[in-house]
Amino acid sequence: MNLPAPFEHAMRCLLGDGYEAFREALLGEPAVSIRLNRRKVSVDVPYESVPWTTDGYYLEERPPFTFDPLFHCGGYYVQEASSMFVEQAVRQHLGTARVALDLCAAPGGKSTLLRSLLPDDAVLVSNEVMRPRAQVLAENITKWGHPRCVVTSNYPADFTPLGSLFDLILVDAPCSGEGMFRKDEVAVAEWSPENVAICWQRQRDILTDIWPTLRPGGLLVYSTCTFNTEEDEENVRWMMDELGAELLPVNIESTWGITPTLLPNVPHVYRFLPGRTRGEGFFMAVVRKNPDVDDVGHVELPSRKRMASAAVSRRTLKSSVVPSWITSPETYIYKEESNGIVAIPTDMEPLCTLLATRLRLLKAGISLAEVKGRDVIPTHELAMSTVLAPEAFPTCELSYVDALRYLHREAIVLPSGMPRGFVLVTWRGLPLGFVKNIGNRANNLYPQEWRIRSSHLPENEVRVVP
Repeated sequence: MNLPAPFEHAMRCLLGDGYEAFREALLGEPAVSIRLNRRKVSVDVPYESVPWTTDGYYLEERPPFTFDPLFHCGGYYVQEASSMFVEQAVRQHLGTARVALDLCAAPGGKSTLLRSLLPDDAVLVSNEVMRPRAQVLAENITKWGHPRCVVTSNYPADFTPLGSLFDLILVDAPCSGEGMFRKDEVAVAEWSPENVAICWQRQRDILTDIWPTLRPGGLLVYSTCTFNTEEDEENVRWMMDELGAELLPVNIESTWGITPTLLPNVPHVYRFLPGRTRGEGFFMAVVRKNPDVDDVGHVELPSRKRMASAAVSRRTLKSSVVPSWITSPETYIYKEESNGIVAIPTDMEPLCTLLATRLRLLKAGISLAEVKGRDVIPTHELAMSTVLAPEAFPTCELSYVDALRYLHREAIVLPSGMPRGFVLVTWRGLPLGFVKNIGNRANNLYPQEWRIRSSHLPENEVRVVP
């Protein structure tokens, strides 16, 4: 990898005598890490823990994750270790929260982390403006399986009319990507001083648009995967000067190898530099909005009476059995959309109604069933959900070979004696998806767009989590 000369010059000026060790590390191999989904996986793993997070682990090498069925079950997420440091900001400063926003969320690593950290009754809104990336985000949120998630695809300015809705906002800002150089050759090729200037200005535009949606006293976590001070410390100083943000400290351990600020007037910021910390380049700061500012932009949520007509009685659904497919069905409101049935937690419905008036919603609550004529077909989202009722469907544990065939969306044959109709196939006890058993074969209901496209098959079983 040939580093751009202007980048090397800028980093020499910032790091001084530490530059050569930084450069050597930047040209080396990146660390590989995963984070377990504890709503699905409870086993202990024999790996080194990522020290600044609860369920993150380093792997000794990068396995072919595509061929591990547990990955497709949502049992874990492949996430860069440094970015898991967001957990410290949330644990140390958030307290309670009703609604959180991950503004630049694709592909979903920090959103799935936030969803694991937030109070269980909070709502997480995950947004990505680029539609193809938003679809990947929705897929990863679906696999994580929590019912109180919303996925949107909007520009930051689209959120401004919502008023001070959010208790927590994570802005993992689009950046020049210097911290990804050893993982992404495209980031190296596209880097330039001009692009850095475009990025820091865009980041300020994003922060300006989203700041009014943070409630007084709320937290904003600002992060990038880049090294330069323009996009990092200088933007934090700008938030303090222009937005009145209060910069908050995060307690850290000296053994973590986190680098402090590179500018003297911005004290509480946290840098992850290759060669000093085990992970990729990352920058994070936590700010609080003044709790005493006037909440002039507050928007009231729609009342239950105003939105009651949108709900469908469980008795009048096209299939009254559908609510029995989830646990605690009485705590949900059901909606019949153009091609299916969706369940939304009752207390979450006013928020979803408000969001739908302003934003493009790709996902809200749980899609339970697709309706095709007289057929009511359970969705893959239901299979992935952690509120799927355990006894709702007969289950069939697949072998490794059959699990890969299923993920390739090939037809599989279930053991004799399995009932006809919809069957939940599992891997290591976790739902992998649905099939419709018709006797001599089972029709594969795995989403076509999610299928494994590689024709390669590993010689040995891939099992990342023992």
